[in-house]
Formats: sequence, C-alpha cells, structure tokens
Amino acid sequence: MEAGDGQSDRLEIRRFVPDEPFPTYSYVTGRFPHPTRDRAGHSFGVVPVPCSAPDPDRWRDCRPYLYGLDLFNHGYYWEAHEVWEGLWHASGRGGPAGNFIKGLIKLAAAGVKAREGRPEGVRTHAQRAAELFRQVAAQLPSRQTCYFGLSLQRLVDLATEVARGRVASSGPTEAPVEAVFQFVLYPEESLLARPATRPSAP
Repeated sequence: MEAGDGQSDRLEIRRFVPDEPFPTYSYVTGRFPHPTRDRAGHSFGVVPVPCSAPDPDRWRDCRPYLYGLDLFNHGYYWEAHEVWEGLWHASGRGGPAGNFIKGLIKLAAAGVKAREGRPEGVRTHAQRAAELFRQVAAQLPSRQTCYFGLSLQRLVDLATEVARGRVASSGPTEAPVEAVFQFVLYPEESLLARPATRPSAP
C-alpha cells in the first residue's frame, strides 16, 4: 500500500463489521476515563451482549470475532481485548478455540502495553501469544495451517517479532487512538502490512 493522508489510508483498512461504530477513544490507563467504570467512559452503562461459542469453521458469521479484528486493526487494543474475552469465556476458556482467542487477547494486551510505553509488558504478552498459537497448531491436524481464517505460523511469527520490540510506537502519546503494530489481521489473507501512515482518530 502506498503512503498518503491519514483519512485515505484509514479507508484502505477494510472493516468486517462496518455497521458497528468505533468508540471515541482507545482506553489507556491513566490517560482516559475507564470505559465501563467511569461515567465519562465510552461504554459506561452498556450491557455486554452474551456470546455463543465460536465455530472456527464459521468465523465469517461470528460478529464478535470480526468486530474484535476491526478494533485491533484500527488501534483499539483494550476494546478488542474486551470483545474477544467474551468469546474466550463462551468457548470454555480452553481447547483449540479457547487458546486461539486467548492468543489474540494477549496480542491485544501487548498493544495496550505499547501505548502505555511499557516494553516489558509488550514482551511478556507477545511471548505468551506466540506460545498459545503454537499450542493451537499442535492441537490441530498436521495439515491444517489456518484457524479462524488466519495462518497460525504467521501469527506465531508476528507475536515473536512484537516480543522483540517491533512496534510502530516508541512511547505514550495523547492521541485518542493509535495503531502501534505494523500489520493488520485479515482472515484468509493472513497478515498484511499496514499503510505507512497510521489511522487517524475517528
């Protein structure tokens, strides 16, 4: 993708659930109101919708999974973590599906720590994400390389790179939303490079 102005670059990052709006900011501890506990939070008073157990073969029909990808790809890491956590509980918090979702949660947590300027937290969460994706690969048939539409080996590789410090943000900023990773998650297209200019805030 070619570099350009922030708005045009943002449009190049495809939405999977375009009818679901983004929050007004991505939560970072100490810099924005807590989304659900603070009356000024972007999700205060919002009751979470119960999730059904996700079916890895029908990921296209799983709105929470896809909305989590939208949030992650656009820099809403705390919010992606929260959406995916609901799926993790619905999956029984174990087995291939549970471990896969937990790996995504850990990858999102690494994004939160990057925005907080805490490299050790980035490393710890990204390493755990890589471990979980490896576990999922070991639990599946040897010829199966993708899960929920994503390449497991590529997920392992990217989580390892993040653990080694490959993030686009060098420290905390006051931006309401900031994408800190140099990739986006697109099912069936694996992991694509992010546009050179990060998405602007909504």
